This record gives sequence, C-alpha cells and structure tokens, in this order.
Amino acid sequence: MRIHRWNGLLLTATVATLTVVSAAWAEEFKGKIKSIDRAKAQFVVHDEANEREVTVNLPTGASLKSNADKRLQLKDLHEGDHVVVSDSVIASKVTVDVADSSKPKKSMIQEFWYNFTHNLFKPLLLFFYLGFLVPILRVKLEFPYVVYQALVIYLLIAIGWKGGEELAALESNQFGAILTFMGVGFVTNFLIGILAYFMLSFMTTMRRIDKATVAGYYGSDSAGTFVTCLGVLATAHVAFDAYMPVMLAVMEIPGCLVALYLVSRLRATGMDPIGNMPDEPGYNPHAAPILAASIDNGHDGHDSHAEAQPTSNSETAEALEEARELSLEKREKPTHYAPRPAGIFSPKLLHEVFLNPGLYLLFGGIAIGYVSRMQGKEVTRGDDSFFVTLFQGILCLFLLEMGMTASRKLKDLTTAGPGYIAFGLLAPNLFATVGLIVSHAYSHFSGLHFEEGTYILFAVLCGAASYIAVPAVQRLAIPEASPTLPLAASLGLTFSYNVTVGIPVYMQLSLVIGDWIKGS
Repeated sequence: MRIHRWNGLLLTATVATLTVVSAAWAEEFKGKIKSIDRAKAQFVVHDEANEREVTVNLPTGASLKSNADKRLQLKDLHEGDHVVVSDSVIASKVTVDVADSSKPKKSMIQEFWYNFTHNLFKPLLLFFYLGFLVPILRVKLEFPYVVYQALVIYLLIAIGWKGGEELAALESNQFGAILTFMGVGFVTNFLIGILAYFMLSFMTTMRRIDKATVAGYYGSDSAGTFVTCLGVLATAHVAFDAYMPVMLAVMEIPGCLVALYLVSRLRATGMDPIGNMPDEPGYNPHAAPILAASIDNGHDGHDSHAEAQPTSNSETAEALEEARELSLEKREKPTHYAPRPAGIFSPKLLHEVFLNPGLYLLFGGIAIGYVSRMQGKEVTRGDDSFFVTLFQGILCLFLLEMGMTASRKLKDLTTAGPGYIAFGLLAPNLFATVGLIVSHAYSHFSGLHFEEGTYILFAVLCGAASYIAVPAVQRLAIPEASPTLPLAASLGLTFSYNVTVGIPVYMQLSLVIGDWIKGS
C-alpha cells in the first residue's frame, strides 16, 4: 500500500514537472535574427525580453509564415528580420511569424551599414581602438615584449588546438577535397603576391626590391587578422569549417616564395649590393654588401665572418629589432650580421620559411589537438577550458597591443607617397574579393559545402598581409630592402583596415558573390 502511495506521488511529481517544463518550452518570444545557417536549417535570434541568444532549429515540415499568413521558406529569412518564435526548444514544433515581412528588404548598403555599426563597438575592436590611441595621445604605456610573445604563443596554439580537435571529427572521405582546396588557397596567395608587385609598379615609385618585398608580405597572410575574424564570427554566431586553421598555415608560405623569387630575378638582372637597379638613383655596383641580421639559435654556431654590430644606421637597426619582436624571434643573445645565404633554397632559408616560430606553433597545436581528440572528448575537455573559453579575453589583450603597434607604424608612411598609401587600402579589398570569388566558385563547381564563415576566413587570408613569416625571411635573405615600408603598409594600413572595416565588408560581399555565382 505504501509502495503504491509512493508510486502515485512520484507519478504526480513527474507529470507536474513535465507540465512546467513543457510550458516553458512552449513559451513564445520575440526578437531579431542575428545569423542564419541555411545548411543546418537553423538561425540565432536575440530574445528581446530576456536579453539572450537563442538557436532556433527548423526541421522539415515546421511552420514558417509571415504575419500575413503567407507560407515562407528558410531562404526568405534575412539577418535583421524581427520574428516571433514558438516552441523553440521542441524543434519539431517550431513556428515562426515574420513580423516585418511586409516591409522592403534592406539594400546591400543598408545591410553593410547594419553589420558595420554592430561590429564597430564590439569589445574586440574597442580594445584595438584603445591601443591605437596610445601613441596618438602620447600615453606613456609600453606593452612588455614577453607579454606580447605569450599572447601570440597562446593564440597560435589555441587556434591550432581547436582546429585539430575538429579535424579529428571529419570523415576520411572529405580529406581529398579539403586538401585540393588548400592547394587552391596556396596558388591563390602566390598569384596575389605577383599581382601586388605589378600594382606597386604602377602605383608607386619605390625601388623594385622594396616592391618585391612588399609583394611578398601581401602574398602571405596574417595570423592576427585571422584570429580577429574568428572572434567576430563567434560573436555573430557564424560557423566555419574545422580545417581553416590549417589553411592559415598553408597560405602563409606563398608570400615568402614570392619575395624570394622576385628578388632573385632582380639580382640576376644587375641589382647592386645595396638593392638599387641600374636605372635607379644611387646605383653603385662596387658598394659594400649589406649584411643580413641573424640570431644564433644554438644549433648552427656563429658565422666566422659575423660582425657584432650592424653596418646600417640606428633607425634600420631599430626597425630590424622590432621586426624580430613581431615574428617571435627576439632573443636575449646578441644579434649577429653576416653575408646573406647564397641562393633562394639554402637550408637555413628553407628552415626559416617552413619552421619559423609561427608555423611551428600553429602546426604543433593542430597536431596535439588532433591526436588528443582521437582519444576521446574526455581527454580534451579539461584543456578546452583554457584554450577555448579564455580565447576571447586573450584576443582582446592581443588587439590592445596590435593597436599600439599599428598606430606607431603610420609614421613610416610619411616618405612612402600617396600611391603607396592608396595601395595599402585598396589591396585588402581587391585581394579579399578575389578570395571570395575563388572560394565560392570552388564550392559551387566541386560540390564541396562550406560554412558561411569559411568564405569570410578565406577572404581574410587573401586580403591580409604578413607581419610574422615574411619579415623573418626578409631579415635573413633580403637585407637590402627597407625594413620599415613593408610593415608600415601591412600593419599600419591593411591590418587596421581589415579588423575595423574590412571584415564586415567581406561578410556582406560573401552573400552577394555567393548569390551571383549560384545564379550564373
């Protein structure tokens, strides 16, 4: 009798709980659509009453209609639409009423302005603005190099770790198409580097060796811009494919090869030892060669002809030191200067291209994340709290420092001329557009589905410029080139443009180009 009583109480409690939960699940809420993933048939709505982000799943057969009771499809929804959602948790009973469907849709310019203003004051960019104002307002603030080094190490390993985890979940039959796409990315960035050289030849009067070096910077990519884009996509709830961190590493290499190839052609056609061509001012074939700066890493010993001091002026030495800091190659050991390595494929130079600190940490993080996730989610769960949860906060501090560095680099543009400044602002838009066309076309004609964020990240990898890999190669193999002009454009102009204006532009362009290619 007592058992039946307890069973009755338990049944009553269960029914009451299910009634309460069901009522909560069936609760209706209103809000604006923040992002749409049409491949997964879901969208994210900002619940206005409870100030929360809700993911709404829309399975086959779910009711989707306008306020005029007109049947709609998922493709009819747009970011910014106001919706009323019922039964959002029980996905089989989702009903959406588009409250403003009778209003005209936003134009491309209106959509861009909406995305731009909503990204302009995200915490990520506010930290960048904060740092950018430090030199302008002459605030006596220095970001310790060891802190910058720690932040970059963390970010590179973190994006590699997360990418490696996601790679472990891919089906084996997907790897062939993905590797082909990476090859397409490599070739695209190489051709972008060549295109940059011709643009610089047309738009500027710089020495040809400086044009070749800057072209190499733009034929590579930027880890800083990439991680910033990851942060923006996360706040906008835009998904991307797991292998994009690997693409970051692959597309960093072409710029190094572009710079080495172009400079080798200049040397073969009469460039003097200090970087001037026969038809350029200051040409002197009998000048003493400029020595390349290198740092003893403890594995190849000192060059017997190395000098302890640079042969160039103090400004050049200071610029080289700053370049070493950005590329994570600053050491406590003294800098040594020696003749540059002979040939473009010397072992020391190839080591710098393929085993520079940035690539090593990125590939290391990918490998560790992949091997760890293959052992099960429980193995990576503890480390995820460090590498994933803290990512946004660490990225904010990184952008604070990058804002300070980018602002300081602007002063180096005073001698570059208006054509060079125009190039630094035009190049990211042009090259990112090339990236969007290539990625959308590859997806369309190969049948390989990409998440929306993948197109945007690919555009960023094409539209960014290096400040880690190529400066290290320049220091070792192209000592004749200006150490200040390339970073002035890549950091002072292109990086600043991409993280503030460029990413929202690419997000909107991706939708336009995607519709154009699918409709053609």
